[in-house]
This record gives sequence, structure tokens and C-alpha cells, in this order.
Amino acid sequence: MNGLDSRILSLEQATDIFLQGNKVSRGGQNQSELSFHDILAKTSEDVKFSKHANQRLESRNITLSDTQIDRLNQGVSQARGKSINESLVMMDNLAFIVNIKNNTVVTALEQGEDGNVFTNIDGAVIV
Repeated sequence: MNGLDSRILSLEQATDIFLQGNKVSRGGQNQSELSFHDILAKTSEDVKFSKHANQRLESRNITLSDTQIDRLNQGVSQARGKSINESLVMMDNLAFIVNIKNNTVVTALEQGEDGNVFTNIDGAVIV
């Protein structure tokens, strides 16, 4: 029945649900739409660090302050706004490769390390 709950038995029931402004999921529960606040909160989540990135930070004795985490999140948000998928985010003397879709830091390194070549990125943000 075009995405309506299979428990709806009549056109009248479907009309009532439609006129009430509720969406019906396949599970039969009413779903309210996400508010702007919910969407904003969902997109402003802190970045996560992959296992590899955590290992890199630990092996290089890199610790990030709350301010730096905020700036990193800001850079990821800017990259997302420009439809970047894989971004280099540069901050202070640190570089982070971030998968924007998954909101995950893939690796991290400090300035001056050997091999300052970055591949498989489609954008860069300096914060």
C-alpha cells in the first residue's frame, strides 16, 4: 500500500492518518519529523578517531586540547559545507586526514615528519 502500514485496513484509516499529519512507518509506529535543532545537533557531533589515528596520536605523543578539538570539528564542518569527502585538515603544526561522511579522523601527523605527501583527498581546510 505504497509504504503505509500493513495494519491499515481501509481508505478511511489511511485518510485519518494523513490528515493528522503523522507519518507511518512499516512498524506501525508514528514518526515525528526531525526538528531543525535535532538535525543541527546530529551534524555537529564531535569527530571520532579511528584506531589507526589513535595509535598515531599516541605514538607521536600528540594530545589535543578541547579548543583544538573544537577547531578540528569546525574544520570538518567547513569541509562538509563544501561537499568534500576526504579532507586534509591542518591546524597549528598538525595535519589530520578526515573522512567527512563518517566524521572520522583516519590519521594524524605533525609538521616536519617525513613523507608530507597526502593522497586520496579531495579538499583541504586550514583552521
